[in-house]
Amino acid sequence: MTGIDIDKILSLAPSPAYVVDLGRLRHNLAILDDVQKRSGAKILLALKAFSMWSVFPLIRETLHGVCASSPWEARLGYEEFGREVHSFAAAFKESDVAELLQVSNHLVFNSFNQLERFRPLWEKEQGRVSIGLRVNPEHSEGHTAIYDPCAPKSRLGIPRREFEGRSLSGVDGLHFHTLCEQLFEPLERTAKVFEEKFGEFLPGMKWLNLGGGHHITREGYDIDALVELVRYFKGKYGLEVYLEPGEAIAIGTGVLVGEVLDIVHNEMDIAILDLSATCHMPDILEMPYRPGIKGGFDPGEKAHTYRLAGPSCLAGDVIGDWSFDAPLKTGDRLAFLDMAHYTMVKNTTFNGIQLPHICTFEPDTGTLDIKRSFGYPDFKSRLS
Repeated sequence: MTGIDIDKILSLAPSPAYVVDLGRLRHNLAILDDVQKRSGAKILLALKAFSMWSVFPLIRETLHGVCASSPWEARLGYEEFGREVHSFAAAFKESDVAELLQVSNHLVFNSFNQLERFRPLWEKEQGRVSIGLRVNPEHSEGHTAIYDPCAPKSRLGIPRREFEGRSLSGVDGLHFHTLCEQLFEPLERTAKVFEEKFGEFLPGMKWLNLGGGHHITREGYDIDALVELVRYFKGKYGLEVYLEPGEAIAIGTGVLVGEVLDIVHNEMDIAILDLSATCHMPDILEMPYRPGIKGGFDPGEKAHTYRLAGPSCLAGDVIGDWSFDAPLKTGDRLAFLDMAHYTMVKNTTFNGIQLPHICTFEPDTGTLDIKRSFGYPDFKSRLS
């Protein structure tokens, strides 16, 4: 994780703790700002990936707003971000729509049934709230089925065949979201299929939302091609174009600091940490994937190999196997890399395990600021 003083963070942070490096966050925002200025796109922060609202004042200097997946996320964006709020969910209750219409600028429906069911509500807000439909291009670029909105029998987005005989009265825009942690080329292919299937509707629209999953700030992303794609849709159809990545804002900005609590042996050395895969970084089990660790290498590559595991009662609470130059011992600190996105937003208090502190690190001054610490009342208040 280039540019982050992890040794300094390890010396300052409590454990466990999520720590976001503000320098890296500014770096990502500068790239996104360049995309916006060159292409004319408006980029939104996807709160589902990263909703650390203490850094919203920094992010809103660059990005145009947030996209929300629920009334609570939308309210957070409305109250703490203070710019545009775009809301979508697979389905809404009537009370959801009533609440979202009060805090959203765009409201996107996932079916014609919901569009028409709630027409009496949203028509009253037309002009203030822009209505859209999520479409499914039925073009799969996903490598992991659980994260592929275009997988067979997907519930996300309206297929082209469903548009036959349907009224688009009051609909201002179309939205598709098909990617997950991908570079430009999958978007290019998807956009081509989308235009072939849905292009006939675009002249009557005001905006197009290309969704999220774009790793714009990752090394190797073809930013020039993205700029040209946005310009193409804007120029040909006269549309406002939105992008709503979450990870692109937070890639490479955060570390998760943990501590070795004990080392046991059962066919191999197992280090038990104050970090839990299931509680603090569940994508390790869901995706699955293997995070990086400062000073950690593949098993057997270095002299000392360990299985790193959590303290919960889940037998599979295993983070993975790594090797190190020196033996681990109780009290050692470890830093898991790229742990800002899809960590804080997905963590749990399963087993009553402590939630990590939430911190920022300012590289310009070398200071660490604890933004939030959690205690027993936070655990108790989630129950009844």
